[in-house]
Amino acid sequence: MTTDRNTPDLCEDLLLDNQACFALHSTSLMMTKVYKPLLQALGLTYPQYLAMMVLWEKDGLTVGEISTRLLTDPGSLTPLLKRLEAEGVLSRTRSREDERVVIVELTEQGRALRQKAETIPQCILGASGFSLERLQNLQAELQALRSHLQDSLI
Repeated sequence: MTTDRNTPDLCEDLLLDNQACFALHSTSLMMTKVYKPLLQALGLTYPQYLAMMVLWEKDGLTVGEISTRLLTDPGSLTPLLKRLEAEGVLSRTRSREDERVVIVELTEQGRALRQKAETIPQCILGASGFSLERLQNLQAELQALRSHLQDSLI
């Protein structure tokens, strides 16, 4: 028996638009596109912006601490931090206690960049079409989902 290529045997569970993972993935792509022009004005990429936010929250962290906060691998973070260092917004120095440890600190230019970035969250809120409360509720739900997914890996 042959099946018509245009009428596959559909399993509702496998439809792309029924996948939470695709909704998250495609929303993340759109979010990054909205951020792009805002961050270009600051000379940052989205991943660089995330690293800078970590440092604006707490300066003087190690590469390992930043990568833990961003849920990323330290090896993939290092080239990003090197580029930011070349841009003059941060410095990287080896720890005196342990040379394997690299400490990352904002420069004056990096601290000043924070002030220029302060309007970005409001721009994102406006682009979302959500109220602040609705966006905060969504963020809380996504954080809970991430936590449950992390727990499932243990």
